[in-house]
Amino acid sequence: MDNIKEILDLLLQLEQDITIPRNIRTKLKTTLELLDENTDIAIRVDKSLQELDEIVEDPNVPSYARTQIWNVMSLLESRK
Repeated sequence: MDNIKEILDLLLQLEQDITIPRNIRTKLKTTLELLDENTDIAIRVDKSLQELDEIVEDPNVPSYARTQIWNVMSLLESRK
């Protein structure tokens, strides 16, 4: 479960970064909420990966944030 805590911390940092557009931060908050649900971990990971995939496709995401999101996605993939 430490891995999920690390992922939540990384997403929270991104969600609080005011240099990232508001609509992207809103999607990051949704992803945080998905991961914090009380459902099966596999379901939470799949839903979160879908949400993050949509975020990285957005051209308004700063490149440094996109790199961090890819890192989070990689950590989530290892949870499957």
